[in-house]
Amino acid sequence: MDARASELTLTEARRGAEEWFAPWVKDLGLVVEEIGRGRVRLRIPKNDRLNRMGGILSGQAMMAVADTAMVFAIRSCLSGGENIATVQQSTSFFRAVADADLICEARVVKEGRTTMFGDCLLHADGQAEKPAAQATVVYAVIPNR
Repeated sequence: MDARASELTLTEARRGAEEWFAPWVKDLGLVVEEIGRGRVRLRIPKNDRLNRMGGILSGQAMMAVADTAMVFAIRSCLSGGENIATVQQSTSFFRAVADADLICEARVVKEGRTTMFGDCLLHADGQAEKPAAQATVVYAVIPNR
């Protein structure tokens, strides 16, 4: 375990959902369902405002959810004094999500001193065996000066 680690509690993560993000991210309505060291599970309730034509959840919303989920997963590995910033995200889409909540399960794959790597799987609620998308994300860890 990294000496800087201090696991983020579910209460702290839920408070962070209200404090850490821009208003439009909060408008996604995300719910932190589970959190542990280096992992998080978010739920995005079905919301027609996030859909594109045809009633399908937009890829842009799914990408934002994956990036947001990684914030929680990474912060659960840090002491709290560091800032973090997205460096790269690559998302692959496998199937549409329609008329269902979106679940995003994110995990830190590699913890580095200055860079962290993560993976997110997204699926419609109740369909974990049928991933809708996968995102790999790289974050910079920026120490406070």
